[in-house]
Amino acid sequence: MNKTIFKPCIIGLGYVGLPILLNLSKRYDAIGYDNNHNRIKKLCKGVDFFNEFKKKELIDKLVKYTNSLEAIKSYNLFIVTVPTPILKNKSPDLKHLKDVCSNLSKIIKKNDIIIFESTVYPGLTNDYCVPLLQKKNSWKEGLDFFVGYSPERVNPGDKNHDLSKINKILAYPHTYLKKDLIKLYSLISKKIIFSKNIKEAEAAKVIENIQRDVNIGLINEIYLVCKKLKLDFNNVIDLASTKWNFLKFHPGLVGGHCLPVDPYYFAHISKKNNFETKITLAGRSINDAMTKTVRNEIIYEIRKNNMRKKKILICGLSYKKDVADLRNSLSLKIYNDLKKKYKKIKGYDPLIDSSHEKKYDLINSKKEFLKFDIYILLTNHTVIEKNIKSLPKNKTIINLLGN
Repeated sequence: MNKTIFKPCIIGLGYVGLPILLNLSKRYDAIGYDNNHNRIKKLCKGVDFFNEFKKKELIDKLVKYTNSLEAIKSYNLFIVTVPTPILKNKSPDLKHLKDVCSNLSKIIKKNDIIIFESTVYPGLTNDYCVPLLQKKNSWKEGLDFFVGYSPERVNPGDKNHDLSKINKILAYPHTYLKKDLIKLYSLISKKIIFSKNIKEAEAAKVIENIQRDVNIGLINEIYLVCKKLKLDFNNVIDLASTKWNFLKFHPGLVGGHCLPVDPYYFAHISKKNNFETKITLAGRSINDAMTKTVRNEIIYEIRKNNMRKKKILICGLSYKKDVADLRNSLSLKIYNDLKKKYKKIKGYDPLIDSSHEKKYDLINSKKEFLKFDIYILLTNHTVIEKNIKSLPKNKTIINLLGN
């Protein structure tokens, strides 16, 4: 393969875009673009506030970062990995995608290729993004420039399923540089599943996360019923797991940038097409309610054990074990709620960026960690597990979810 065919530009350097950039920079003249000036500044210094990559990986001489549109004009393959969150009314927030498409419409050249990786609802790439890309110069997609879709499958904190080891879908309905594009993506991920249908690939992405969200919602509900019935939940699940086709999920607080968001994208497009979903959002209601449930259980434990005047440490504030991301974190929400109620409560999460310490009133050292009476585990990072095990026996440890 002629490696000079593509000059890739990865737009959006979060969990999805950064590993793609680091991978492609080893083989291509690639560049990473992000409009967050602070993010670019930190990456240039070798700092990833998600703690997914080490300094030497980030400041390799082959890796380039920019927040200048002018700097990416000479590139011909744009891989878009910007966030697609939801608004307060739970409808899709397409601001980031809109900004990217508007900017790209000003700089794309004849025969450039744009691959979207952001999670969207079926039809959004062709119905929303393509018209924005065509707006500036009246070019036609499929004739003057070419669009594809490759849904991200990044699982933060999971070293067994990093980008190089997963199967990755690539939907590209054109013949132009099709083989070369597949080869490029084959250098990123273990196996490429090719499709000509962008809309079907978009649908596949959202239902992957909907299925997981619904299953966790179900297990959260079973966990709550077991508590009501005074049953040992772990024993119940272990017994059920002896059946060959039982799917073993764990109860927990569901946060982050995918599971709490993707079901709403699918429900949105379903409603627009006159179909009211019944199961798609079922996981959302029970999983969101876990915030109140866990918070109330903590308050109950504090009252029951007369711990109000004791020093309490809430351990783990990010949305998921061994991940530094605070987005949509229910653990953080619970901590903030408790902080309003109890003056002696502090937070602890050694993974998140130190810039959050003042904002959320967090401790940051092992010495301070030892000074509390009660330790309540919400997001049980590996490093927190180790620290908890080293505590004297007179300390009280509360792990409501058993995670």
